[in-house]
Amino acid sequence: MKEIHFDKIVLPSEGEKIQVAEDKLVVPDRPIIPFIEGDGIGPDIMRAAQGVWNAAVAKAYGGSRKIVWLELFAGEKALQRYGELLPQDTFRAIEHFVVAIKGPLTTPVGTGYRSLNVALRQRLDLYACVRPVAYLPGVPSPVSHPEQMDIVIFRENTEDVYAGIEWPKGSEEAHKVISYLNREFHLHIPQDSGIGVKPISQRATQRLVRKAIQYAIRQGRRSLTIMHKGNIMKYTEGAFRDWAYQVAREEFPEETITEKEVQEKYGGKTPPGKVVIKDRIADSMFQQILTRTDQYDVIATSNLNGDYLSDACAAQVGGLGMAPGANIGDLTALFEATHGTAPKYAGLDVVNPSSLILSGKMMLEYIGWQDAAELIQSALVKTIQQRKVTYDLARQMQDATRVGTSEFASAIVENM
Repeated sequence: MKEIHFDKIVLPSEGEKIQVAEDKLVVPDRPIIPFIEGDGIGPDIMRAAQGVWNAAVAKAYGGSRKIVWLELFAGEKALQRYGELLPQDTFRAIEHFVVAIKGPLTTPVGTGYRSLNVALRQRLDLYACVRPVAYLPGVPSPVSHPEQMDIVIFRENTEDVYAGIEWPKGSEEAHKVISYLNREFHLHIPQDSGIGVKPISQRATQRLVRKAIQYAIRQGRRSLTIMHKGNIMKYTEGAFRDWAYQVAREEFPEETITEKEVQEKYGGKTPPGKVVIKDRIADSMFQQILTRTDQYDVIATSNLNGDYLSDACAAQVGGLGMAPGANIGDLTALFEATHGTAPKYAGLDVVNPSSLILSGKMMLEYIGWQDAAELIQSALVKTIQQRKVTYDLARQMQDATRVGTSEFASAIVENM
């Protein structure tokens, strides 16, 4: 392993780093994978999830493969260790070791970062937030047919209002911007307004959509839907739509076909082997993901739209506690629990670790360890069907046995 030095990270005595060759991951049998415990309930769910991941790898490969864990620090634990919330060690280690996973992080009030999660994504250029949302049999759901939900959302991670370009009402910056816009463009923005800027670029849009189309082709998915609000925000959201179609048309002409072409040239029947590219207005999409769930497959959208949609979809299959996620760049990937830190439950060993467990399943798939990933999926489903669940699920199920975080994880391991 190429020598690298950190301020306060102690490298493990065994294991190798994941390499990158010809734009592909080269994964050793004992990869070093960094993890961040997270704040609040983070330590509880990370301990439970690591037990599940380790057991799945051991069972799937008979001991020939093993994850060598390396702890990194962010949030409250980093503040204690480094005196700052996001030390350079953490950024450098994720970049060096390529694949990492983290628990939920909180941003203490009054410190420099608006969001630690956003800072990690932007600094590491993890431009695609990938959120698969699929129903696990046995999970309580508020809808009649949750099994129809099986989508993967590709949310742009670095731009839009999440770029954090804004100024408060009454600030010198807001005054300058308002005065300039009113003077130069004859607008009538009130002086007591807060001001924000919403950048959406062709480059960021197209690299996200490119990754989404590549995923759809590789996984044999039926369609990719571009979700946007281009009827109102024509030069940001509308441009997102146009640039997305351009990528499909120019870079994947043999693999993709537009919804319009399917109707006009093929009588509504998609030719074999083609991914249908379509688009939907954001507000309509929220309705249709509920009423026509099975018509959607892969979805590519901008940052704020994706934030809303992924949570709304998760609600149909049991909530954020059952929803995994990842932030992926060209190859570097940071997998994460999609929910918050729930500090009132910290240390109580009661919360549902499924979001993080399933994010680890995504991570195993990402590094090519499919057998271990499938073990986790089947064992988790079996445990839920046995009605051995944490409190959030138990209160929605009849005759359920309520178990704690660690006991739930142990039950999953027993069911492998």
